[in-house]
Amino acid sequence: MGVYTKTGDAGQTSLFTGERVAKESPRVEVYGVIDEANSALAAARAFSKVPEVRKKIFELQKILPLLMADLASIERDARIKSANISKLEEDMDIMETNLPPLKSFVIPGDTQSGAMLDLARTITRRAEREFYRLARFEAVHEIDGIFLNRMSDYCFMLMRVEDYFAAKNSAVLV
Repeated sequence: MGVYTKTGDAGQTSLFTGERVAKESPRVEVYGVIDEANSALAAARAFSKVPEVRKKIFELQKILPLLMADLASIERDARIKSANISKLEEDMDIMETNLPPLKSFVIPGDTQSGAMLDLARTITRRAEREFYRLARFEAVHEIDGIFLNRMSDYCFMLMRVEDYFAAKNSAVLV
């Protein structure tokens, strides 16, 4: 199969379940924004100086195709499961115990990876807003919206871990 199919040349695209929809449809917009978040996560992983953060980002990236498939499907069972959300919550609880408590707002940008993780967080927030806009008019899986909410929090926590531990390592190297 080639890279180009020419089936989208007239402004239509196929959903995972075969239906043809306009490329600017709210459904396509949501999974397109998730794809953007995945790209920001890829950059964060490439720049990360903390092996555990790289691992966690990669694990998250492996779940995103399931989330996008949920949104690109009509009348199919959800691929995102409550266990996916529980895993993010468990990881965040562990991360929080290994970080100093927050006493002020975080200003991102201490590391390249941290900045990209914050970008992924804000893109994920946009995906969540688009998801709920879609949900007003079309059937979606509620669990996907919950996952997006946790995912943005997860990106924030990964940013904090990256910035904190990368700074500790750089201080040792100086």
